[in-house]
Amino acid sequence: MGRVLVIDDDAGVRETFRAALEDAGYAVETVTNGLAGLESAQTDRPDLVFLDLKMPGFSGVETLAALHMSCPHTPVYIVTAFYGDYLEPLRALESRGVDFNVARKPLTVGEIQMIAASRIHKPAVRSLS
Repeated sequence: MGRVLVIDDDAGVRETFRAALEDAGYAVETVTNGLAGLESAQTDRPDLVFLDLKMPGFSGVETLAALHMSCPHTPVYIVTAFYGDYLEPLRALESRGVDFNVARKPLTVGEIQMIAASRIHKPAVRSLS
């Protein structure tokens, strides 16, 4: 159905996203930090990335900028409880043409599945008639 990459340093968040997305039929990879996420995205080319902003080391903002450079057509959905803390650097990226969407944590299983379904294009079903 589609491949989804979840980049978040919180194990509980990663597991919630994995369960919700696998239940909806998506192939899911989860990683604990931005550098691992960037490496995974470059290798596996996911159809959608869910990205946390507040992570130690390589931040979500740095990860977003790097993803835009290496995988410019991969949709990124930022999922964070700290959007206001990152507003200025995110606006700077947006002014440079970096495309992303934002959702506030926590998300319900239904919201996670709805975002994935809206961002991953499903192939058209052909009629046998």
